[in-house]
Amino acid sequence: MPTLIAQDFTLQDLTKLRHAVSEQARSCGLHGPRLDDFVLAVHESVVNAIEHAGGRGRFKLWTVDGVIRSETSDRGAGIPEAYLNGAKRPSDESHTGRGIYLIRRLCDTADFRTGPGGTTVLLTMRLPRESGPTASRSMRRIRVTAPGGRPFGRFTA
Repeated sequence: MPTLIAQDFTLQDLTKLRHAVSEQARSCGLHGPRLDDFVLAVHESVVNAIEHAGGRGRFKLWTVDGVIRSETSDRGAGIPEAYLNGAKRPSDESHTGRGIYLIRRLCDTADFRTGPGGTTVLLTMRLPRESGPTASRSMRRIRVTAPGGRPFGRFTA
């Protein structure tokens, strides 16, 4: 489980942290819209800690078993139950409440652990499978045949 980033943060660290997350996630194989989605979700989790939990928190980024994970934690009062679900899109007139809604839609999984002692947000994105010569060696070829030589019968490996 290689740790890519582990640091405390405040508002002054926000831009630098976002760039570091983008760089690390890209180096792990995320690209295109999935990279953008992950970076935005991480950004929202950090901004929520800054805005709603005293202006500071702790951030960690690592890879394990084909996924990239982030953990944003704070010592705030916790997320009110009405916001925690994040299933309902906030109204267009609302100036708050979009962070959790976005986070839940941008990542493969988002887990919120919250209470009066603080909140931890765990975000996960699957990494693309390896490509190139080493990946093809690990794959097995399967031929599908049917009696009489027609395709799509029984499977043989």
